[in-house]
Amino acid sequence: MKSSWWKILGVALLLYAFIFGLLMPLKPGIYAVTPDNAITGTTSLIRVEGYNTNFTKEAESIKVWLKLNDTFALMANKIQVIDDMALNASFDIPVQLPIKKRIKNFTLVMDHKVDGASVSPSAVTLTQKADKVDNISPQWTTNPIAGLTIVNKFNFPFRNILYETIRNLYFHVSLWLAMMILFIASVVMSFKHLRSGKPEDDWKSLSLTAAGTLMGFLGLFTGMIWAQYTWGSFWPKNEVKLNMTAVALLIYLAYFVLRGSLENQEQRGRISAVYNIFAFAALIPLLYVVPRLTSSLHPGSGGNSTFGSEDLDNTMRAVFYPAVIGWTLLGVWMGSIMYRAIALKDKILSR
Repeated sequence: MKSSWWKILGVALLLYAFIFGLLMPLKPGIYAVTPDNAITGTTSLIRVEGYNTNFTKEAESIKVWLKLNDTFALMANKIQVIDDMALNASFDIPVQLPIKKRIKNFTLVMDHKVDGASVSPSAVTLTQKADKVDNISPQWTTNPIAGLTIVNKFNFPFRNILYETIRNLYFHVSLWLAMMILFIASVVMSFKHLRSGKPEDDWKSLSLTAAGTLMGFLGLFTGMIWAQYTWGSFWPKNEVKLNMTAVALLIYLAYFVLRGSLENQEQRGRISAVYNIFAFAALIPLLYVVPRLTSSLHPGSGGNSTFGSEDLDNTMRAVFYPAVIGWTLLGVWMGSIMYRAIALKDKILSR
């Protein structure tokens, strides 16, 4: 039992990630805004559909704005709550936009004493009907957004487009990080084998690489499912990170083909170790450098940051990092089983 504590820990962490990752509710948010366009100088009735919201509770505290920036915002002059998940907000839109553009996207911001503040970026497009108006209406400046309600509950964040699929973070991304950890460990064992020449180090490298490759394909599979729900396709055309991922995994599959083509154990170990090192060296630019230099749907690509406050909050970190550890320990466990099988086979054949 003492020698198996890390196996028990890995299983416990994965159970924790599965249970809390799938059952923890999302925070209230704005699911849909219709219509998504309006013309200046008119009164526009905008329907706001919420997610996990409670609009009927303390409905008089609800406020809705169309926000351009920190200076210009327009408050709804009338709000009609339909039910817990829907309301109508009426806006008297001034004749002129507060900037020198005829068309501009505005963010819809909602504040509720029960649900807290919610945001829907670029929810409504306003088109200026008049060619030119000398004075900007004071309505754009007399209703600044301030004192938004913060509700502290242990819920996962509501993210537009992602919605409930945000839970895949604990599987897709965690599997990828576990894969990287296992590949790093396999490279360390490859270096160790090149230095010592011991077959045991080669077997450990092989076992860790096999476990890491499995994690990689599981990460790719869960990523394809995520892409279907969020981007509308299992494999979006010209999505560079998916293509680079496929190339990287094919390089690692070639590692196993290479091993199978060599019969001499010493030669197989050394050549495989060298290939494994170069495969990992190719993995880094393929997954983390090239996507950052190009346009990609993935966060962390095209110069965008990732693992920041916009991607993870403390409630998600409380599940995400245990999931990474759990998947990694599971990979080490699978690798150790494979290592013992290889060692046992070698012992039988050497008799």
